[in-house]
Amino acid sequence: MSALELPAAILEWIEKATGFPVLKAERIPGGGTRQGWFVDVDADADAGKLFLRYSPQRLPDRGAFHRLATEADVLRALRGAGVAVPAVCAVHPVEEAVLLERVAGETWFYRLRDPAEQVRVAQDFIRSLAKVHRLDPAGLKVPALGPVRSAREHALERIAEIRRRGTAPDGSIDPLVRLSADWLESHVPDYDGPVVLVQGDTGPGNFLYQDGRVTAVLDWELCHFGDPMDDIAWLSLRTVQDTFTHLPDRLAEYEKLSGHAIDVDRVRYYRVFAETTMATLTPNEGARAPAAEDGSTGADKSTGVDGSTGVDKDVGNHMLYAQLHRRLWLEALNTVMGLGLRKPAMPEPVDSPDWQPLYGDVLAMLRTITPRIGDPLAAQWSKGVARLVRYLRELDACGRAGNELERSDIASLLGSIPVSLPAGRDALARANAAGRVSDEDFTRYLWNRVMRDDHLMRHASGALHSRTWPPLTDPS
Repeated sequence: MSALELPAAILEWIEKATGFPVLKAERIPGGGTRQGWFVDVDADADAGKLFLRYSPQRLPDRGAFHRLATEADVLRALRGAGVAVPAVCAVHPVEEAVLLERVAGETWFYRLRDPAEQVRVAQDFIRSLAKVHRLDPAGLKVPALGPVRSAREHALERIAEIRRRGTAPDGSIDPLVRLSADWLESHVPDYDGPVVLVQGDTGPGNFLYQDGRVTAVLDWELCHFGDPMDDIAWLSLRTVQDTFTHLPDRLAEYEKLSGHAIDVDRVRYYRVFAETTMATLTPNEGARAPAAEDGSTGADKSTGVDGSTGVDKDVGNHMLYAQLHRRLWLEALNTVMGLGLRKPAMPEPVDSPDWQPLYGDVLAMLRTITPRIGDPLAAQWSKGVARLVRYLRELDACGRAGNELERSDIASLLGSIPVSLPAGRDALARANAAGRVSDEDFTRYLWNRVMRDDHLMRHASGALHSRTWPPLTDPS
């Protein structure tokens, strides 16, 4: 089955659910953890234009994402409360598939060129977010979300879930996940105010807009009950990935509309929480694979949330965002831990071997090919191939020098040069877990490693390379 074709059984279900034959099903770019499809059925006018969220493989039961059936229940509850979300048309009884109305509008905020319209759309989104945060979460009546408790209890429950998802059957856990979970657990904010429905991953890219207003808020697969500042942290994260006017202005509007005051320290806490969550979206079903010793770094080890190896996803785009999130994670920890870390020494390129010019040749070919591709999904994936080529070019030139710098960092903490990077990384993680290397020193090591990875990704990342967490308030 091609990644650009729906299974016959799903098409049959759509026809049975709608009562009309399917005329066209087109997979679209994006969709996050699930595929997104524009589906046209042989019905009158807008009733024939639908949107399918679909996952060919069921996500793990113990993952961070809700089932699509649960997300559909959330959409129904929010729509009943007057929130702009898509109407649910049908939920598959077995498969991970939900059929929604296709709401008009654009997704990516950066495509808005008129600054005044940008502000109007951003303000309308803030009105929507404030409306959600004014709802009584207990009144939504979505049993799968569980009972409403205190913000502290919800935070501790979710930290425990992070540990569970991040721990492999052999007991191993990514050291940065462990360090972050420990810090989160010991620094839960002293907040006993109202609990809200937190969308999670809220902000630009996860809503549709048209004619200066938000037409629908999308993607509630990470929603949960908790502190309203949790969503503000997610909004600041989405603002890094896209653009969203001047965030302090929008947050001042949010305060007035929602009744929830912006607490900068709590937002910073939930930034660490968001990135730790992003790193543990699905259960760690196996021991961590050893890192390569051939010059490769963490950024080229990316896999999908379903453990796939790139057969059915844009590997280049996934690699780019995996690195962005890891850098933002370390930047968030640097802030809350008060470490004052700065960029380390970067690897210098070695003499270019004879094959180095071939990278440029491949990129030039892709620049010619991509504009001629009519299918938007194929065009996006071809850009992902270009990102991979740019990264591989830097890895070829500087990767081994970066590994030597990391060996030196490890040796400074352990007292001897490791025989290999995998062995050194494991020994350092064990030393940190045992208390022989402090969390602060270990975070400095990880900072250096991630910042060097980010340097190797700079050409592949484009504009994202220079973006970081936005300010939450204007200087007084």
